[in-house]
Amino acid sequence: MSEPTKLSVALHNETATAQLMADLALLVGPGDTITLTGDLGAGKTAAARSLIRYLAGDDALEVPSPTFTLVQSYELPAFAVMHADLYRVEDESELEEIGLSPLPDATLVLIEWPERAPSAMPADRIDIALTHRPALGSNARAADITGYGKSAPTVARLKALREFLDASGHLDATRKHMPGDASTRSYARLIRDDGGVILMNSPQRPDGAAIYNGKSYSAAVHLAENIKPFVAIDEGLRAAGISAPKIHRCDLDHGFLISEDFGSEGVIEGDPPRPIPERYEAATDVLAVLHGKTLPETLPLDGQTYTIPAWHTDALLIEIGLMPEWYLPDRNAPLSNEKRAEFFAMWRELLKKPLAAPKTWVIRDYHSPNLIWLADRAGMARVGVIDFQDTVLGPHAYDVVSLLQDARIDVPESLELTLLSRYIKARRKDDASFDAAGFAELYAIMSAQRNTRLLGTFARLNRRDGKPHYLRHQPRIWTYLQRSLAHPALAHLRDWYLANVPPPQKPPDR
Repeated sequence: MSEPTKLSVALHNETATAQLMADLALLVGPGDTITLTGDLGAGKTAAARSLIRYLAGDDALEVPSPTFTLVQSYELPAFAVMHADLYRVEDESELEEIGLSPLPDATLVLIEWPERAPSAMPADRIDIALTHRPALGSNARAADITGYGKSAPTVARLKALREFLDASGHLDATRKHMPGDASTRSYARLIRDDGGVILMNSPQRPDGAAIYNGKSYSAAVHLAENIKPFVAIDEGLRAAGISAPKIHRCDLDHGFLISEDFGSEGVIEGDPPRPIPERYEAATDVLAVLHGKTLPETLPLDGQTYTIPAWHTDALLIEIGLMPEWYLPDRNAPLSNEKRAEFFAMWRELLKKPLAAPKTWVIRDYHSPNLIWLADRAGMARVGVIDFQDTVLGPHAYDVVSLLQDARIDVPESLELTLLSRYIKARRKDDASFDAAGFAELYAIMSAQRNTRLLGTFARLNRRDGKPHYLRHQPRIWTYLQRSLAHPALAHLRDWYLANVPPPQKPPDR
C-alpha cells in the first residue's frame, strides 16, 4: 500500500471551506469515501454540505445534519451521494442496518465521526480533520487532509490543483459546478469580479485495461489520454478561423487548464430539445469551410510537435466491436464465433472506401453538447467548438454525420437531408470536382460505423461505468442506423443486421 499523502489548508471562513470542497468534488466520484473528523462544531457538516451543494449545482439545497437520521442520501445529476454521521453509533454492527456495511457501490460516501467505527472504515479513503484556528479569525479553521491507499493520489492532485489555481489568480474565485461528459474529465466555472473562465481537470488516465493488442481502448482508437491534444488542436482550430476557446493557462504535466468561457447558449431549444435550424446551418458551414482547407498533420505544442493520429482499419473495427461486446449481450443476442467473423469481415471491406478517401481533421463528437452559440459574433464564428481533444485524421463525412445525426437529440430526417444538401452545395461551390454521390455513400458508411459503435458505447457506459441515463439515447441511435442502412451500398450489411441485431429496448417512461 502506498504511503498516505497529506495536505494542510488554512480556511479563514466558510467561503474558503466551500472553495476547498468544490476543488475536492472536481476530483472524486462514485466509489470514493471521505471521512470528516473534528470536535463538535469543528465544521464537519458545513464541509459536507458545501460539497453536496456544489455537486448538486444548488447553493440553496437543504442539506441537514444527519446526526439524528444517521444517514441522508442524495440522488444528484452526476451520481449518488450518501452523507452519514456516526456520532450516535454504539457498535459497528449497526452500520449494516443503516446501509454502510458494506459501503454502497456507485456512490460517493461522506462520513462524519468515523472514529466511532474505525475498523469499518475503508483502507482507501480521504480523511479531512477540521480544527478551530482562532488566531486566524473567529470562524477560521484548518483542514488537514490525508489520502490513504488508492485515494492518496487524489490528495496529491488536490494539492497540485490548488497550486495551479493560486498561480493563475483564481484560488479565491467562486466555483460553479458544470456537467461532465462520458470521459474522465471534469469542469468548473471560476467566477471573479472581472468575469468567468472554465477550469478543466483532465487526469492522465487510459480508458480500460490493455486488452487491445496490448493497448487500452482509448490508446487503440486514439482517444486523448491527457490534456496535450486539447491544447494543440485548440490552437490549430483557432488558426484555421474556428471559434475554439482561448487558453489562458495550462499545466500539461498535471492536466489542468483554464480557458475562455463561451457561456451556455447552445444550438438547441425546447423540451424535449430540438435543433435550431439556423444554428445547425451555421455549424454545417463550419465543417464545409474546415474541410475545404489543407490542414496540417502536425501542430506545435509547448516547443515540441504534436502529431495528429490517423484513423486506421483496426481502430475503427475496435470501435464497432463495442456493439457485439456490450450491446448484443444486453439484448440476449450474443454472436457465435462464425457470426462474429462475418461481422468484422463485412466491416473490414466496407471501411476500405472511407479510409482511402481524402483526409481532414475529424473532431469526432461534433454535436449539440459540444457546440456553443456565440450570438455576439458573425457568420460561422458564432459556432463555438469546445470538445476536440480526440481529433484524428479521417474521412470528411464523419463529423457531418456527428452533427446531422446528433446522438443526444432527435434530428428530423427532413432537416438532416436539408443540411446534407447545404454541406454538399458549399463544397461544390469551392471545388467543382467534389463528388456528391461518392460523399453520400461515405456518409452512409460512416453513419453506420458511428451508430454501431454508439449502441455499444452507451451499453458500456451503463454496465461498466454506472451511467444508465445513456441508454435513453439508444432508440435514437437505432433510428439513425436504419436511415444509413437504407443506402444501396449497405444492402448486405442491412440484411445481416436484420438477422442478427435486435432493436434496443424502449426506455421506461420518465
